[in-house]
Amino acid sequence: MGHGVWCRRMAALTAVVGWAALILQLVILVQKMAAAGQGFGPALWRFLGFFTVLTNLGVAIVATEIALGGLHALTGARARLTAVVSIVLVGIIYALLLRNVWSPQGAQLVADRLLHQAVPVLFLIVWLVGPHGRLRLADTVWAMAPPLAYLVYALARGEADGWYAYWFLDPAKLGAEKMAQNAVVLAVVFFTTALIFVGVDRAIGHRRG
Repeated sequence: MGHGVWCRRMAALTAVVGWAALILQLVILVQKMAAAGQGFGPALWRFLGFFTVLTNLGVAIVATEIALGGLHALTGARARLTAVVSIVLVGIIYALLLRNVWSPQGAQLVADRLLHQAVPVLFLIVWLVGPHGRLRLADTVWAMAPPLAYLVYALARGEADGWYAYWFLDPAKLGAEKMAQNAVVLAVVFFTTALIFVGVDRAIGHRRG
């Protein structure tokens, strides 16, 4: 069975898991905020405040397009690089910095595991079995776009309503200097990870001839 067939099948599985996890997380959040007397609008706004959610949403869209053989803009080498770097780091950063911050139970635990573990692993497999050999070092810029855009977005949201999704991006708790240092570290981590994936892409492409 060719790489293309495996890629599309794994992409289909990733899309199903990704969309299911996102829907489950949204339902949980809507119910939680409803119990606090807030409606769907505030729940959706909070839902869209997490980099994890936005990244899983992007991956679900890309995986769906790959499975369906859809738009090249969402299935090309740059789009796949951008998605895989962000989703892999979602899993790694959560494991290192956020896992011990809370103890999800029940349905929330299921959503947590799907969003932070299952989808990252599944999409990594999609990326590995997909086409390779088209990326260049300059393409790392594309992988830097989501975290940089999210940083601006998260700070603007926080300034507007005082809520920050992640403690390491909260200037009110850390101070502007420490928060800026964290942002620089995260940018370096994303850039380095993108370089690694570009290197792997070129190695796989060369091996496949």
